[in-house]
Amino acid sequence: MGFTSRGFRGQHFGRPGADEAERVPPGQHLARGFPVLTAGVTQRIDTERWSFEIRGGSREPSWTWDELRALPAEDIVVDIHCVTHWTKLDTAWTGVSLDVLLAEAGEIPEHALAVSYGGYATNLPVAEITGGKAWLVYAYDGEPLTAEHGGPVRMLVPGHYLWKSAKWIHGLWLSDADRPGFWEQSGYHNFGDPWKEERYSGQ
Repeated sequence: MGFTSRGFRGQHFGRPGADEAERVPPGQHLARGFPVLTAGVTQRIDTERWSFEIRGGSREPSWTWDELRALPAEDIVVDIHCVTHWTKLDTAWTGVSLDVLLAEAGEIPEHALAVSYGGYATNLPVAEITGGKAWLVYAYDGEPLTAEHGGPVRMLVPGHYLWKSAKWIHGLWLSDADRPGFWEQSGYHNFGDPWKEERYSGQ
């Protein structure tokens, strides 16, 4: 899988103000723009063929685009942190809480692997994507989420580095055993807490 990036220029970054500094984790710089960082080719998924499914619970529900959009939506304003040392404050998204979706899966095990169109995957404990900690989002700043930023739908897990917020999300595979994803198998930290600078394995 290749590695592509766009938008890493000096004008994208700045120093946080006094009221912003405490919101920027150690080792991070404040992004004024929205850099694009992608593992592999940008996926372009038509909403007519997009779907999301949960496997591994006592039930295995799935949703089409229209079915996802019919669920109760939330407007979410959060800070996001990329492992490549940038933080963007007050990002505004619209989407559906994973609590709503996982409630349809019945009894579920402890570990989750988020699987994307294009083959990307990333892992987290189920405890880190429930309790109001994660969403499937389809709009950013009031506009449909672009393919470059993971549209039509991406996962959003703001408590972790952004690689855990899988772009072009297609499914959530649940299991009793932890299964590392793409970056975790390539040496990134298994958990990825920005405030602990958990960037790489062994940190």
